[in-house]
Amino acid sequence: MAKSFIAGAKGEKPRSDLRAKYTPSKKPLSISVKSTVETLFGKAIKLQTKNICKDLHIKTGTIEIEDFGALPFVIAARLEAAIKQAHPKLEKESFPLLRDFCLYKSSRDRFRRSRLYLPGNQTNLMLNAGIHKPDGIILDLEDSVSSLEKEDTRYIVRNALRSINFYGAERMVRINQGELGLKDLEFIVPHNVHLILIPKVESAAEIKIIDERILEISKECVRKEPVYLMPIIESGRGVLKALEIAEASPNIVALAIGLEDYTADLGVPRTEDGKESFFARSMIVNAARAAGIQAIDTVYSDVGNEIGLRDSVREAKSLGFDGKGCIHPRQIQPIHEEFAPSTEEIEKAKKIKLAFDEAEKKGLGVVSLGSKMIDPPVVKRALHTINLAIASNLLNPDWKN
Repeated sequence: MAKSFIAGAKGEKPRSDLRAKYTPSKKPLSISVKSTVETLFGKAIKLQTKNICKDLHIKTGTIEIEDFGALPFVIAARLEAAIKQAHPKLEKESFPLLRDFCLYKSSRDRFRRSRLYLPGNQTNLMLNAGIHKPDGIILDLEDSVSSLEKEDTRYIVRNALRSINFYGAERMVRINQGELGLKDLEFIVPHNVHLILIPKVESAAEIKIIDERILEISKECVRKEPVYLMPIIESGRGVLKALEIAEASPNIVALAIGLEDYTADLGVPRTEDGKESFFARSMIVNAARAAGIQAIDTVYSDVGNEIGLRDSVREAKSLGFDGKGCIHPRQIQPIHEEFAPSTEEIEKAKKIKLAFDEAEKKGLGVVSLGSKMIDPPVVKRALHTINLAIASNLLNPDWKN
């Protein structure tokens, strides 16, 4: 009896997903579709299945689709994953066309106040994630995906990068460690990712291996845009190597800390006041500042505790962090509000900016505000505060007019 290969979400009726079953044989291709929306979309799903098989040069065997309201990009991912389980050496691909609303670029210095983690295999969470306006959306291939689902999930994440409207959020992917992570890169670098999070980094050498592989893939797919990197420090060794890691590549734009694994590495519980992680978080901030990149704090895991979240963000801001991770959309707004500059900070920044502009008009090399001299780092910080105030809707972009 021929072996069947199955790709798809687990559970009785996985929402917005499907299961694809492929059984190789020498008989002409046979396709059957069972769908919760069969009356409306059954024919379209069958046609798409035929087109995917055509792309992959599959002309024989049996395909059974059990659909629970999956969008086309999910159908394509699940079916290709099932077929490639059966034919692991198959090099043909079948991915959706790159949508126009995915074509925006990122930049080194864009705000990364919030980054929303989404498991790479939970497609129902991806569709509306951008509506909540996080600065970044992370499609996760690492901890939130079981080892049995990692291969299939790569196809989901690849297709999502090409198909989903994230409404301007930076498109991020957290890859796996080691060889798994290098394989992940093949699925995302050619397909519109902005930034890659590298977990559990403990040395600059790890970054350089990934950077070199990204460069190789970029050349192969003729990608001209840089792929930004955000190493995540999650161990005592990583903390002590923080500056070396932060300076390992010019493509690194931020350094993050993950406290769940860090406290486990120390063998201590993670507490609400965070005394056990103060040294590590301070090291991350100082390493990031020394390297001229952003410092990003860990997630706050109690989704229902907004007061605790706000306290955590205020503490992070006071330590010098520029952003924080999110595990639920409801955390985004409080994080943005707490990272926003105060009225006093905004007014001071405006005065510095105006004084700087006036000095430039007069051709002066020295900027002063009242009796105080203003040096370049202070001006740079003032400009950052103004831009942050504009992003937080606390200052009109044409405030000087």
